[in-house]
Amino acid sequence: MQSGQGYGPLCPIYAIGLLGEDRRRDDRGRPLLDHGGISLFALNTFAAERVETEQERWLKFFRDGERLDDTALPVWMQTAEMRQAMSTLKAFSEKERADHAYQARQNFLREQQSIRSAREDARAARAAAEREKEAERQAKEAALQAQEAERQAKDEALAEVERLKALLQGQGTVR
Repeated sequence: MQSGQGYGPLCPIYAIGLLGEDRRRDDRGRPLLDHGGISLFALNTFAAERVETEQERWLKFFRDGERLDDTALPVWMQTAEMRQAMSTLKAFSEKERADHAYQARQNFLREQQSIRSAREDARAARAAAEREKEAERQAKEAALQAQEAERQAKDEALAEVERLKALLQGQGTVR
C-alpha cells in the first residue's frame, strides 16, 4: 500500500497468539484490551481432556497436534476443519523435514568445497615449495659451476704463469 490509500484492497488477516504464560493484563492487573477482536489463549493453562466446544478443539489441536497420528485421528478431530488443519500441519512438518534435509545437503556441499579448497591450497603450497626448492638447487648448481669455472680459470692462469716462468728461465740460460 501507498500512503493515503484506503484499506479496501487489503485481505483480512487472522492471527493466532499462543502464549507461554498469561500476559493478558499489564503489571497492575489492568486488561491490555478493553475491546476488540483479539483473543489470547495460554496453552499452558488449557487442561481439558474432553473437547466440548470449538474453542477447546482448536486449543487441544494447538497443544497436542504434532503428537497426533494423522492416520488414526481421535474423535474430537473428526471434523472437516480439523482434518484440514492436520493436513496443513503435516505439510508444514514435511516441508520442515525437507528444509532440514536441504540445509544438511547444503552444509555437506559447503564442507566438501571447503575440503577441496584446503586440498588445493595444500597442493599449491607444496608445488610452490617444490619450485622454491628447485630454484635453490639450481642456484647452488650455478654457484658450483661458477666456482668450478673460477677454479679452472685460476688453474689456467697458474699454468700460464708456470709456462711463462719456464719460458723466461729457458731464455735466461740461452743468453
